[in-house]
Amino acid sequence: MKVLVPVKRVLDYNVKARVKPDQSGVDLSNVKMSMNPFDEIAVEEAVRMQEKSVATETIAVSIGPAKAQETIRTALAMGVDRGVHVTTDEDLEPLAVAKILKAVAEAEGAELILMGKQAIDNDYGATGGMLSAMLGWPIGQYANTIETKEGALTVKREIDGGLQTVELRLPAVVTTDLRLNEPRYASLPNIMKAKRKPIEAKTPADYGVDTAPRLTVVKVTEPKTREAGVKVEDAAALVDKLKNEAGVI
Repeated sequence: MKVLVPVKRVLDYNVKARVKPDQSGVDLSNVKMSMNPFDEIAVEEAVRMQEKSVATETIAVSIGPAKAQETIRTALAMGVDRGVHVTTDEDLEPLAVAKILKAVAEAEGAELILMGKQAIDNDYGATGGMLSAMLGWPIGQYANTIETKEGALTVKREIDGGLQTVELRLPAVVTTDLRLNEPRYASLPNIMKAKRKPIEAKTPADYGVDTAPRLTVVKVTEPKTREAGVKVEDAAALVDKLKNEAGVI
């Protein structure tokens, strides 16, 4: 089984995001970037599948600027076999990303796409569903357990009422949640080996994909500063404030 793992280069989760002065987006200059944490979980799961001889080959694909190669190298250091870098300086929308991933999956003959449930930079969480619909493949979203068997996957996923178990016939798309696994740290020998692993360079034009934007960002603003709380004398005063000041009851 050939497994495709999309990985995205995003603002590191430990870094406080800053909005550009013109409010056109988030300022990414001179800040630490890293692999999207949910994608890191997907990479770990793909490598574990290969270690169990379930996956025959694992491929990391990243869509982004030249520096996105660093993200692919991280995946290679974790144990992925090779990479595909679709180079673009555009900030692509989920629809364009899904179109490119569909083309890559078809070109590579992938049977399973393991991907993070969302990227922490924009939190759209729409790419997995769009990709599944375009390919006509079943999807298991927010997976916290994946079990493999001949020609199928059993996925346990978190829903509002608890856990739901679904069975997917391959080929399929699975999006990963936080509790699926704990990603490994790449060892120094594996980091050195990753430098010799191949990364194929592509562009959206190579796949004949139209990446024209359908959305326009009007303005990006920082969230309001949280105000300090106040102490109340009794429950009656609390109810009064919640009703007349906060307007929540």
